[in-house]
Amino acid sequence: MMKTYEERILDLYFKDDPFAMQEALKRLESNEPLAYIVGETAFYNEMYYVTPDTLIPRPDTEHIVEKAIELLHDGAVFADFCTGSGAIGISILANSKASKGVLVDISDKALDVAGRNAERNNVSNKCDFICEDLNTLVFPNDQFDIIVSNPPYVRTDVIPTLEKECSFEPYIAFDGGSDGMYFYKLILERFTSSLKSGGCFVFEIGYDQGEAIKEIALNFGFEALVYKDYGKNDRVAVIKKVSNK
Repeated sequence: MMKTYEERILDLYFKDDPFAMQEALKRLESNEPLAYIVGETAFYNEMYYVTPDTLIPRPDTEHIVEKAIELLHDGAVFADFCTGSGAIGISILANSKASKGVLVDISDKALDVAGRNAERNNVSNKCDFICEDLNTLVFPNDQFDIIVSNPPYVRTDVIPTLEKECSFEPYIAFDGGSDGMYFYKLILERFTSSLKSGGCFVFEIGYDQGEAIKEIALNFGFEALVYKDYGKNDRVAVIKKVSNK
């Protein structure tokens, strides 16, 4: 019988250890994500450690990295809010000429993983790590050229309906409040002044949140341009100050 893709990946990691292989297969049968079983995953051009303390980076999130690299000038400074494994910020640093990324998360365990990933991908000298809640975090004015974020954006009532694999990932990485938009509003309200003149926000959004993010952006005096992912769904919002204001 032909092995599944997941079983073939497990062979690469555990073929010389039959006991570990059997344990890995049991975990796979329980719907535990493959990335947690092998302890790493590929994202953009890099490899990343992942643990149950971090969300597993998805291919569609690579669009944030691509858009940020397109927008950042040489020597730019950016922040990555809700960084988790650090995949977005680290891949931006590894594939651009940005000079520094400030990676922020509420979880110290997630930041430990992000720190390991920064070292693994040779950008630790360009990273600052901050463990703090975005509700209390404060930055000086005119600090960043771009603020990127893949924040929690799933509506609270939708989380129990997600595929079984998601139940292994951190709940706080999904919960975007009753409308899924809590963190977008919070970031725009609290960190607009932290952007330099001409700076912007680059957010990952849910497939059905394109119109909602445009409305929220307008309420804060911004305009939002929404870009599609590999499946042609709304996925990335670039939010800038309206030019005539």
